[in-house]
Amino acid sequence: MPGQSISSSKARVARLYRMVMPDHTCPYGLKAKDLLKRSGFAVEDHHLQTRPEVDAFKAEHGVATTPQIFIGDARIGGYDDLRRYLGKSVADPKAPSYRPVIALFSMTFLMALAASFAVFGTPFTVCAAEWFIAFSMAVLALLKLQNIETFATMFLNYDLLAKRWVRYSYIYPFAEGLAGILMIAGALTWLSVPVALFIGTVGAVSVFKAVYIDRRELKCACVGGGSNVPLGFISLTENLMMIAMAVWMALGALGVLPAWAHGM
Repeated sequence: MPGQSISSSKARVARLYRMVMPDHTCPYGLKAKDLLKRSGFAVEDHHLQTRPEVDAFKAEHGVATTPQIFIGDARIGGYDDLRRYLGKSVADPKAPSYRPVIALFSMTFLMALAASFAVFGTPFTVCAAEWFIAFSMAVLALLKLQNIETFATMFLNYDLLAKRWVRYSYIYPFAEGLAGILMIAGALTWLSVPVALFIGTVGAVSVFKAVYIDRRELKCACVGGGSNVPLGFISLTENLMMIAMAVWMALGALGVLPAWAHGM
């Protein structure tokens, strides 16, 4: 029960009822036990070892799920209820979040620095910046390809070309992945540049129209069809990065860039 005092000695003992069966151990029960111990509780750990035992426990206490936590004479509830009781945040799985994109770009940035250090002995090179974008494209494509059907469905909500030609929603992840891999290798610039430039431009225009002109509140398919990333600045950035990379590599191929800028 949120807000209830846990200062008394009686309240410092928690009873935990969780499923521990030969073929299944409840992960939320393990998380609840760990949280209770880290919060200073002595845990009376009761295992529900058979399905009839679980059903009987649920019927006795009028609950639909396990684990169940009791502190003192009060039933706290399940794992999320325990977190609330202890004053900790409970994540809403349906709430919009930029966390997947932040995690992805952080990892690809560190990968690019590591690759640069391995090749050149220093993480801070022009190649590191180029690899960061190329790695990001490849990983973004990988996430989309994990479930291309859900990606395509979400993508069709806002991409202007996909709305006119549905097959483009299936082609897009492969095109992004191909361009990213070729840019990492520094190979077939004549192919990677126009592919990245095309899909990046169409994507940027589509996102800009949906978000800043039509003012639609949509989820972005950039990290796959199951994400809760809001369509907006981050989505636009993905496409602008592809455009910038394509232009940069095209200038390099044409010999316009100075010698120090020739990364790949």
